[in-house]
Amino acid sequence: MLVPRLYCLHYNECDPKKCTSLKLKKFNLLKTINTIKGYLKNSIILNPIAQKTISINDKELIIKYGLVVIDCSWKKLLKLSEIGPGNYRKLPSLIAANPVNYGKWEKLSSVEALAAALYITEFNDLGDLILSKFSWGIQFKELNKF
Repeated sequence: MLVPRLYCLHYNECDPKKCTSLKLKKFNLLKTINTIKGYLKNSIILNPIAQKTISINDKELIIKYGLVVIDCSWKKLLKLSEIGPGNYRKLPSLIAANPVNYGKWEKLSSVEALAAALYITEFNDLGDLILSKFSWGIQFKELNKF
């Protein structure tokens, strides 16, 4: 089975010590990017204000072009038109397990968003791998019954 490529459009607005996407980068599980261009315009881009919800139907696009999470403040997220058209997808309502937002609905860290998208599109092993890098990762999977 092909393993999808993971990307993070990273705006450097977070505490680097707590940033889950930077930790995934350190483990070579994700590549940070400054812009979405080229083939990445065809990737699945996670965006909580997207019109469509991610589904198993997105699996082929993820295999071919990758999966992108956006790591930025909500203020910047509301201006997403600046990164252009794309295959934006939101996640279903999920409960966060990260230490900053534990138990809150829809306050996911980047790794939680990526893992959820991976579970929904049946990349369970990769979802498990990225969550395993965090002491609370398994809690996310259990809380949301993946």
